[in-house]
Amino acid sequence: MARIGIYGSSFDPITNVHLWTASTIAHRAKLDQVIFLPCANNRRDKKLHTTDEHRWAMLQLAIAENDCFVSNDYEIKERAGVGKQFTYFTMEYFKQCFPDDDVFFIMGADLLRDLDHPELPVEKRWKYREDLIKNNRFIVMARNQIDLLKVISKSPLLRNHDDGRFHLLDKGLSMEISSTYIREELAMGGEPRYLLPEVCYDYIKQHKLYELK
Repeated sequence: MARIGIYGSSFDPITNVHLWTASTIAHRAKLDQVIFLPCANNRRDKKLHTTDEHRWAMLQLAIAENDCFVSNDYEIKERAGVGKQFTYFTMEYFKQCFPDDDVFFIMGADLLRDLDHPELPVEKRWKYREDLIKNNRFIVMARNQIDLLKVISKSPLLRNHDDGRFHLLDKGLSMEISSTYIREELAMGGEPRYLLPEVCYDYIKQHKLYELK
């Protein structure tokens, strides 16, 4: 039985922090495989800044040297435009793909907080969150000084399922460099070269991505 983590993000572009986070989680949570899952361009909750094809190409370049890392285009190819681009359906799909393995959803503390944030209107919380929480296990990475235990305690849904399904990890190091920061640097003529894999930096320069139009 393998232990598999599903790591979804826009990866727009993928950064060294994405890779470091995945590597840290794989090591500490004893994962056999981390599946990088880029979301589709037409998701209504995200504004992406380059095409699926470019983000997919950069992802392949970034993870090529790590046997523990694999990519999957399920949300880009299978789920694009179907109206069901929600994490609950994604996790059901991967559990069907790996019926004999332990499958975990990897998320940051900010996502766990927003999943059922008591201060957010119900319509702005995650869709199918009850079934998602009830039927899955999670690896949650510390982020931005968010108190993970307090996040869980404030949500009736989270605290009533706090039976070991939330594997809380502290990074031990503050690394919050974002794709947004890299895009802004590139757009303004900055130099974020060492914040992302060299091959991805070269790809961005070659294809003139993230430049101001």
